[in-house]
Amino acid sequence: MRGWNELDPARNPFTWDEDEEARLRSLVREWVPPVLSGMAGWWQGERWCERQVDAIIRERYGNWAWGWNWCCRHGGPIGSWVDGPGSVTTPDETAARVVAALLEWREWLEWMAERFAELAPPSDASPEDRSWHLERACVRLVTYALDCSGAEGGWHGQASMVLRWFLTSTGMDQAEAGRAVDSAIGGRFKSWISPEQTLIDSVGEDLAVGLTGHVPYRDHRERAALEEFHDRC
Repeated sequence: MRGWNELDPARNPFTWDEDEEARLRSLVREWVPPVLSGMAGWWQGERWCERQVDAIIRERYGNWAWGWNWCCRHGGPIGSWVDGPGSVTTPDETAARVVAALLEWREWLEWMAERFAELAPPSDASPEDRSWHLERACVRLVTYALDCSGAEGGWHGQASMVLRWFLTSTGMDQAEAGRAVDSAIGGRFKSWISPEQTLIDSVGEDLAVGLTGHVPYRDHRERAALEEFHDRC
């Protein structure tokens, strides 16, 4: 599983301009088959094209770009690309979709980095305050993953992954973060099923308690402004 250090935009510079876009479009067009396989050929040509484009992107931009084709239909955040059979058409159309998907993925990573920074507990937070911040972060990030993919297949995989990334972005060991998230979710989220808010809240509380030993504050009036800020993000 990819760690946040591999994906964090702050650690992975990305230079994009008209020349770079033209170059990527040109590279993609070279790998689009002149005759598509279609359903009769089990979309072999289209799948092959996607694999070649994926290799180009990873080699050209680095491992952070691995999710450029992680479609929302499969639990990811990308709407510009589905898969080889659904997105490989003409050279120009395919190249345009690849560019849009790559930029969408980069924008999503940058957005996540901003949310992680906003949701992270202060470094000097008491265990009680840290518990509150962790519970709020979990609820918001799970809700975002659910909204992003619309409870499609595998949406909970994105939720789990984003929570792991968030915890490691605060300095937690990757293995410890994985155990904490697995323990809190415990198989309670399912594909194609949108969980009740009470279940999401319960997972958030379980994560916070598991990591701090303290139940999050019940009275949020002192933090009303912070709650409202996060709800707008």
